[in-house]
Amino acid sequence: MNILESIRKRTGLLVGIVGLALVIFILESLLGSGASIFGGNQNVIGMVNGKKIDRNEFYTKVENQLNMIRQQKQSNDIDDQTRKQVVDYIFQAYISDNVIKPQYNILGLSVSEDELYENMVVNPVQTIIQRLTDQKTGKIYEQLARPDGSLDPNKFRSFVSTASGDQELFVKQMEEDVTNTRLAEKYATLVRKAIYVTTAEAKQNYLQQNAKLNVSFVEKRYDSVGDSAVKVTDDDIKKCYDESKYKYITLNTNRKIEYVSFPIIPSKEDVAAIEKDAQRAAEGFKNKSRAEDTAYMMAESQNGNIVIQDFSRKTMIIRDTNVFKDPVGTVYGPYNEGAYFKIYKLEDIRSIADSAKVRHILIGTIDPQTQKPTRAKERAKKIADSLLVLIKEKKQTFDTLVKTMTDDKGSIDKGGDYGWFDESKQFVEPFKNAGLMGVKGNISVVETQFGYHIIEVVDVSPTRHTNYRLAQIFKPIEPSEETTKRIFDEAKQFAGENNTGELFEKGVEAKKLTKRIADNIQESDVTIPAVENAKELVKWVYNANKGDVNLFSYNDKHLVIKLASIKNKGYLPLEEVKDEVTTEAIQQKKAKLFLSEFKTKATGAASIEDIAKKMNLEPLTQDNLSPEAHNVQGVGHDDIFVGTAAGTKTGVTTKPIAGETGVFVLKVNSMKPADPMTDFKAQKRNMEQMFSYRADAEFYSALKEKANIENHTGRFE
Repeated sequence: MNILESIRKRTGLLVGIVGLALVIFILESLLGSGASIFGGNQNVIGMVNGKKIDRNEFYTKVENQLNMIRQQKQSNDIDDQTRKQVVDYIFQAYISDNVIKPQYNILGLSVSEDELYENMVVNPVQTIIQRLTDQKTGKIYEQLARPDGSLDPNKFRSFVSTASGDQELFVKQMEEDVTNTRLAEKYATLVRKAIYVTTAEAKQNYLQQNAKLNVSFVEKRYDSVGDSAVKVTDDDIKKCYDESKYKYITLNTNRKIEYVSFPIIPSKEDVAAIEKDAQRAAEGFKNKSRAEDTAYMMAESQNGNIVIQDFSRKTMIIRDTNVFKDPVGTVYGPYNEGAYFKIYKLEDIRSIADSAKVRHILIGTIDPQTQKPTRAKERAKKIADSLLVLIKEKKQTFDTLVKTMTDDKGSIDKGGDYGWFDESKQFVEPFKNAGLMGVKGNISVVETQFGYHIIEVVDVSPTRHTNYRLAQIFKPIEPSEETTKRIFDEAKQFAGENNTGELFEKGVEAKKLTKRIADNIQESDVTIPAVENAKELVKWVYNANKGDVNLFSYNDKHLVIKLASIKNKGYLPLEEVKDEVTTEAIQQKKAKLFLSEFKTKATGAASIEDIAKKMNLEPLTQDNLSPEAHNVQGVGHDDIFVGTAAGTKTGVTTKPIAGETGVFVLKVNSMKPADPMTDFKAQKRNMEQMFSYRADAEFYSALKEKANIENHTGRFE
């Protein structure tokens, strides 16, 4: 099998979705839903930087990519998650072509052939290493690996230089990955390197960070009187909205829903009936012999599951401590363990080593990667038995046979030795038991799901412990058909009787139901909180009108949903933010009232204490207040307060000022300046580094806003 075929079979979607690796990662935040629906044009699926994306063109690219994945998987089945990944990938490719790459061209960025070869072949970047790594084993494909498992540069160079046909296409795809990665890195570096902090800025920042103010003040908080103390009109609300419209803008179209859940859970009668059946099964379990237990468990457990596990004293899950002294065959339960009634039977008590060390030779019967048969079991058993005879008669050494016969390629360089292990090790049970229950020096043939192993017990620990083997029967606690139908009828009736936004609110209150909220739902979302498969729900949300109500049913619940809010890109209309604007308008009215009260009562007061007395308020102090702070002791978050204190001269009492939390008057009693410093180079470096971190996240957001990206793929999926 050539390298490309190996890669194809083992990487799945990784190889199917190619190119733009780092760019797509960086651009993930650019995916957002737009506001318009292009006048109802169903042939347009989105817009990027003024370019409309044709639906047919888009989905032709999607299907081409999916066909590639189908070929690689050798299956026509494409799950929803894979399809969404492909849709997102194709859309982000449009973003790259129309938003990012033009920026590279404007700046004249390029990647030379020497640079490409250096980053792809001589010193491969991480994205190339990932491409050449088996996603199941986490190791470089053995055709390209050194004995220690790392990438062999010589083998990789040879592969790149001799690639032809499909292999050449794969190499070109890796070249595209590296090129886009390098271009993205160069662009980000240019932005970071453009950031410069002057010495004067560094000095000012240092002084602000390290100065300390001692302030006395008096404040009348907005929450000290009820909202009914002031009256706001529709004109007040409209004026407040117009003045603060900039606060109510959204970059991405989103929706908000309110919903009530009708969980599909068993009734008390259901639980009682299941418990009675579990008690019957427990009695029957007691009367079964060990030879009959497997068939009985298969007949009684959910989906015919057979669960037999080993436990120590520390890991024992049965609540009855008598298990440590009861005889084999004792049955425990049934116990209600939430999702199941569980019944346990003590199958065996064994003394095993705390740890063991073995080595092995595998005569395999299946390919661990493809799970396809490689050898008949009978043939594998004969080979394993023959090798055991050779080893015991000392006609061949174990080491020699490991190198020449084992099908476990990962252990050849170790002589078949996987080192010390205990019972927590994730080995198949027969393999693990051969060591933990074996005797040092013993060699035997052991069958596992992978084939037949010739196992030699190299060593066992001198310490041992008791192992308790438990057979388990699971009885799921599930609602009956009658209960399931009743719950659906309740949800359907509620949705039918409360099919408008107003009726929904009244119905929730009348039935005392718990209303939940899911906000900021994007058009491309396929999940929302508490709902994993929400594609149809989201599609409805983006086609419904505000206040519409609908019923959605899932395996474990029914949801009655009201579309509570529609927020399109741009300024939100007043009706969408009326509650927030009304709160702000009330605060403005309170501020005006309090300012007038300060003016009437406290005019002429000589000190903060006098003002507090006349206003019937408590004088407060804040020591060591930093001009860079946002919170004030006794006040909370109030940037207006802090800014006022930072700009007030020592000894000066301010006039009444409307802050974020109330109306206040303050006096700066003293200021402790920052310690003298003449060299601000370190301060400059720190500031430039901080701004660089922000730039990495924010400059693509700026490109996004400028590009006016609209993504409506969700409504067509």
